[in-house]
Amino acid sequence: MKNKQLYDKINSVIIYMAQTTIVFKISPNLKKKLIEFYQDRFESKKPPYSVFQVKDIDCVTTLYESGKLMFQGISADIEASYWIEQERILNNRNVSEDIARDMQKKDAKKKELLDESFKFISTIGSDEVGTGDYFGPIVVTASYVDIKNKFMLEELGIKDSKKITDDKIRSIAPIIINKIPHTSYILHPKEYNEKGITNMNKVKAILHNKVLYSLVSKDNFDYKKIVMDQFVYPKKYFEHINNIKDKITNITFTTHAEDKCLSVAVSSIISRYIFLLEMDKLSEELSMPLCKGAGENVDKQGIDIVKKYGFDKLKEISKLNFKNTDKIKFALNFK
Repeated sequence: MKNKQLYDKINSVIIYMAQTTIVFKISPNLKKKLIEFYQDRFESKKPPYSVFQVKDIDCVTTLYESGKLMFQGISADIEASYWIEQERILNNRNVSEDIARDMQKKDAKKKELLDESFKFISTIGSDEVGTGDYFGPIVVTASYVDIKNKFMLEELGIKDSKKITDDKIRSIAPIIINKIPHTSYILHPKEYNEKGITNMNKVKAILHNKVLYSLVSKDNFDYKKIVMDQFVYPKKYFEHINNIKDKITNITFTTHAEDKCLSVAVSSIISRYIFLLEMDKLSEELSMPLCKGAGENVDKQGIDIVKKYGFDKLKEISKLNFKNTDKIKFALNFK
């Protein structure tokens, strides 16, 4: 049955590719060839986290640092077809199957987002920021959203912080912080490195439990559910906090919680706001705006920082167990 569904999806790729956008991940052995092919036509300005963008009359081609390759426009199918064929020849890879699987995932996500079980109840929710950033801290927040505040929050345009610009977060977060009960915790890079962290999911579980317990202990909030984005299976989550004395266990785990539950979205925004403020402090201290994420631009900036301030500075501002550290060491011949 699953195979039939997949083949049906593959057949529908023909229709998908006739539309305006085609997206797939380019294989590493084709990335250099791709860049060389387009390099004479690179736009001077490119989207965030992209390697390059090329704009032709009937197609826009963008390669992202993640390896995602996007074709948009009337001739997207024609432009993409060459690279799809190269994948088949060089890697024995059927990109149509990959696209079909992506379509299945998107369909599943759409169904999940129809879940409105948290929409009309008061909830406590938690969310974190910074776990994918080499520079800066990890910030986790738990918030209580009374259903009475639903209209006010929706008027502010509350949604997952990843879908809101940093400028808007800087404008609306102070309003939310003043009106919504919450607890936040900042795990600074120095402390993160001293703990010798190897399992990010365990760190997240411990910090989520920490802020949830702290918030619930503050007051007798009238909430119906405690909601958390499912970043790990519930059984594993509770294994991570098994040895902690004070813990919250009545949690509802759900995927895409930040899109379904206002308290999670609020926690996401507050965490992002605090993260931005912390990054501002570090940027001022270093006299350079620190890059977010963990891409090639971060590697280059890390090299510049070590050259200017020494390797010990990375211990204070970055998460040393990220692969970026090895790349920086290799570029500077550090052992």
